[in-house]
Amino acid sequence: MYEPTHLRTFLAVAQTLSFTQAARRLGLRQSTVSQHVRRLEDAAGRQLFSRDTHSVELTEDGEAMLGFARRILEVHEQATAFFTGTRVRGRLRFGASEDFVLTRLPEILEAFRYDHPEVDLELTVELSGTLHERLAAGKLDLVLAKRLPRDPRGELVWQDDLVWIGAERLRLEPGRPVPLIVYPPPGITRARALEVLERQGREWRIVCTSGSLSGLIAAARAGLGVMAHSRRLIPPGLFRLPDRAGLPELGKVDFVLVHGHRRGPAEAAAHALAAAVLAGGERLRRRSD
Repeated sequence: MYEPTHLRTFLAVAQTLSFTQAARRLGLRQSTVSQHVRRLEDAAGRQLFSRDTHSVELTEDGEAMLGFARRILEVHEQATAFFTGTRVRGRLRFGASEDFVLTRLPEILEAFRYDHPEVDLELTVELSGTLHERLAAGKLDLVLAKRLPRDPRGELVWQDDLVWIGAERLRLEPGRPVPLIVYPPPGITRARALEVLERQGREWRIVCTSGSLSGLIAAARAGLGVMAHSRRLIPPGLFRLPDRAGLPELGKVDFVLVHGHRRGPAEAAAHALAAAVLAGGERLRRRSD
């Protein structure tokens, strides 16, 4: 009833909320992407997206289809691997940025290890900038992280707004330097925060530096200052600062998958994990309970 090709296209549109970006990710024409979605909607008898010239959003039926699509494709891939006798194996060095510590990435990795028991998965959690450096040095095979500014590489998982967050009771004092809670260099959100404040001519001071997301969260919850963070991944106990705080906009941030250059078993394992991450991309936008 549901074609796997149409389901994969649906997931790509659901993750990017863009027919154009989904087409680029899949290597298809935009008209083909639209056709796949329309055929899936015809098969389901429901509208899966509400769209106009400016935006694309999942309907309630589209949200329901997300879970079904992921499970159908997972079973389809398991059956294909079983009957073709193809087994992914080898050592895979995977790097994930600190942003995903509180998400459901562990669920995706657990399912991947179950589906591919012969892959020796080695996980590194670091700053996005550090992960990109290690990938370039050949020390990682696949990275899930924020994209460096003006860097075209990587397969888009999703795009999000960067926002200022802090404790609910935090109040910034007019005329005083903005108290910043930041990752150390080469943190991407750190660089963006300093850039927009300096462009606005706003004074700032760093009140906390930590390479650990839990350290930054502890400082923010204590009311020490503000931090730049992905809007969809705001940690529990912290809140987006209102516009009246007067802080400059931080813009967008891309979360991407970037492959290394190692060939052989590692390459096949990296492609399998990348497919699992893209299929479960919606779970990455949600905090773990």
